[in-house]
Amino acid sequence: MGTPNIPDAKVLLRSMFEAAIAAAQPARCVPPHLPDPPKGRLIVIGAGKASAAMAQAVEMHWRGPLEGLVVTRYGYGVPCTRIEITEAAHPVPDTAGVIAARRILDRVHGLGPDDAVMCLISGGGSALLPLPGEGLTLADKQAVNRALLNSGATISEMNCVRRHLSAIKGGRLAAACHPARVINLLISDVPGDHPMDIASGPTVADPTTCADAQAILDRYKIDAPAAARALLESGAGETIKPGDPRLTNVETQLIATPQMALEAAAAIAEQAGLATYILSDSIEGEARDVGTVMAGIARQAARRGQPFPAPCVLLSGGETTVTVRGQGRGGRNVEFLLALAVALDGHPGIHALAGDTDGVDGQEEIAGAYLAPDTLARAWAQGIRPRDQLANNNGHGFFQSLGDSVITGPTLTNVNDFRAILVTEDAARSA
Repeated sequence: MGTPNIPDAKVLLRSMFEAAIAAAQPARCVPPHLPDPPKGRLIVIGAGKASAAMAQAVEMHWRGPLEGLVVTRYGYGVPCTRIEITEAAHPVPDTAGVIAARRILDRVHGLGPDDAVMCLISGGGSALLPLPGEGLTLADKQAVNRALLNSGATISEMNCVRRHLSAIKGGRLAAACHPARVINLLISDVPGDHPMDIASGPTVADPTTCADAQAILDRYKIDAPAAARALLESGAGETIKPGDPRLTNVETQLIATPQMALEAAAAIAEQAGLATYILSDSIEGEARDVGTVMAGIARQAARRGQPFPAPCVLLSGGETTVTVRGQGRGGRNVEFLLALAVALDGHPGIHALAGDTDGVDGQEEIAGAYLAPDTLARAWAQGIRPRDQLANNNGHGFFQSLGDSVITGPTLTNVNDFRAILVTEDAARSA
């Protein structure tokens, strides 16, 4: 049996990535979840990389009066007429985010039981709502945020710390809306789709504690500012807990998730005649370790037809982490892909694409990259040593030098990492 007639790998994988992004577009997923109009006022608030596009979708489909304010990442704003759009920094917060958070709290102050607040929350909202807790400064928050981003902590651990150093996250924004009805429309970018981890849960209850946050700082040996430690040790940073009466009128709906995006990508591969398997929508761990494991799975499929016979596509999502030890340009998706490349060692029948669905992998305006069987050979021909680049956390530099970066620009959504591996039959197996 010869090698199957596989569609152009790069085109196919890019089409799958685009389908995953399209499935989570606010214009598509917001309208079906709009609530009935309240008796009183409707205030729209929100934060995240998708929040401006979500606000635009609300405006286009809401016929009654509304007003509001949402904050999104610089470059992710879209035109709205009734809902004000403001922009701030991500992933390290800035003063614009602090101002936006204060203004959002002001918007929901003094509402009554006949009023409603529609909260448009998506990934990235945690950095975009950096209102410091009691006794903290923005500089304190920035220092903790940078340390967490480089520590290898999971997104759940990072957000636990962020919630307890905040004056707006961990349910505090929802409490400020009381007694108004609160309708949360969430686009999930976190493994497990836990609402308290999406933008650090500003409008949902939080069962974690200040002691949990302290333990995370200790676990990763993070030298937090004295004011942050004091806030946690005193218990003054405690969040709003389940059962709090101020949250009785809060309703939460997940309107887009990583699983939905992966299913849309799978449909593209299946239309091309390829069996497609979603391994998980919530993979975590060190990006390079995940890459090494995925290489082993792909090799087994190519060589042995296990656990799935080739040709096939293996899909996964979630949010890996990178413990930064080198001086490179980072990016968890490109780190995964470079580790995958090193482990595959030029395997002739395996292609892959990995990218962040928000269009930004790490702090680069690059979504991810494409891996081909000749990737390592082309790198060596340029004098680039792949293992050295991996050790230096320089995935972006590696793939950009080969012309294999995947650039989308602002996608106006965020359902986390996307990984697709196309496996054809191994030459030795098909001989």
